[in-house]
Amino acid sequence: MASSRTDRGRARTAWERTTSQLAHAVRGWRHPEQDYPARTPWIRAVSLGTGTGIAAGAAAAAGASALAGHFARSVVTPVRERPEDLEILAVIKTGAGEEVVLPANSETIIEGTYGLTFNAGTAMARVGEITALEPRDGTVTRRVEAVYGGELRNAVRGWWSSTIYPDPGAAGHPAYDVVVELPGGPAPAWHVPPRDESGPLAGQGIWGIAVHGRGGRRTEGLKALDAASDLGIDMLLMSYRNDGEAPDAEDGRYGLGVTEWEDIEAGARYALDHGAQELVLFGWSMGGAIALQMADRSPLAACVRALVLTGPVVDWIDVLAYQARANRIPHAVGRLGQWFIANEAGRRTTGLAAPVDLKALNWIDRADQLHVRTLIMHSSDDPVVPYGPSRDLAARNEMVTFVPFAQARHVKEWNYDPQRWNAHVTEWLEDLFTAEAPPRIGEVSEYVPGRGV
Repeated sequence: MASSRTDRGRARTAWERTTSQLAHAVRGWRHPEQDYPARTPWIRAVSLGTGTGIAAGAAAAAGASALAGHFARSVVTPVRERPEDLEILAVIKTGAGEEVVLPANSETIIEGTYGLTFNAGTAMARVGEITALEPRDGTVTRRVEAVYGGELRNAVRGWWSSTIYPDPGAAGHPAYDVVVELPGGPAPAWHVPPRDESGPLAGQGIWGIAVHGRGGRRTEGLKALDAASDLGIDMLLMSYRNDGEAPDAEDGRYGLGVTEWEDIEAGARYALDHGAQELVLFGWSMGGAIALQMADRSPLAACVRALVLTGPVVDWIDVLAYQARANRIPHAVGRLGQWFIANEAGRRTTGLAAPVDLKALNWIDRADQLHVRTLIMHSSDDPVVPYGPSRDLAARNEMVTFVPFAQARHVKEWNYDPQRWNAHVTEWLEDLFTAEAPPRIGEVSEYVPGRGV
């Protein structure tokens, strides 16, 4: 009896450890408070013990598999409703306008201009200068520059965003509403011509195509409009499958770039049909992975002259491993999650119509296969997509220019320092299109061995 109780206790303990891990795992992409050491893989437990001891191992293995499956599904499943996880503590009327009081956290205390979206995504405030920081109270007060579509004083919760305008007009750029025919059906887009024809690249048939990131929308591309207009190039801000505006993919899952590039190809075809001769793909986060695939796979890739990537996913294997650590998922379980995504047998778990070729999305191993000039801007404190692969790709391929930022977090390089972001983009693109062999522009510094400061 004692032995039986002990075995049942082992099984219960193993299962409790597993369910505890499951409870902590994959609540979106979250910032790791520290690097958690890899724990003993539960999968090994299946070989431990006999009799009811095997039941303990089997329970742990089943739990590990469930956790890996949950992790894999969360990566490829679009989030339809974004949680309003930031409390709006107060809105204060001052002589200079309104100010908003928010909890001080790693995002809200960074200088720059950001969006505070509320009312279930139907309204947005553009939030700028920090006017007060109260460490004792744990609050930060910031100036409200504008409110679109709602009444901030009535809001109690919202979410912090890098998107600060609801449309090109609000950003000061007249635009046309257009429709791009994607493989899955028609999708809305904005065609934004330059505000004048005095830019150094005006009249040359150069179009930029903005590719937003995972969980984002085409409003993310609004951040590129000032630089594009200064250069004199047109911009196409696209929606693509599973983003809530374009038609969903048949399986309702992200392909992490290996399927979405076909939608960007459709945008390229639209641009070429409307006067474009050469293309620049702008990509943020997963949009960077999509842009890289478009430039690699599409028959129209010869028209892609350059990539401008901000906080891009250069290697999904690295990102998935990082996110597993951030969510306290043991290394072996995280690897199993990758296996679910990348193998045919994992489709029942992930819901993918076809497995995702993670090797094709690893541009560190494929560095010599990237033949398009590329500018990458990436913050060293990015808590979602580690900047190391961006730096390493520049070290391995001389066609890649890497510009490190700091304190900008994930895809907020422009928000943190728009003048610097715009300057790097405009200088780099102008040199690219006006010089036969453009020099490397940007602060390669110590991040690229052998290239000097």
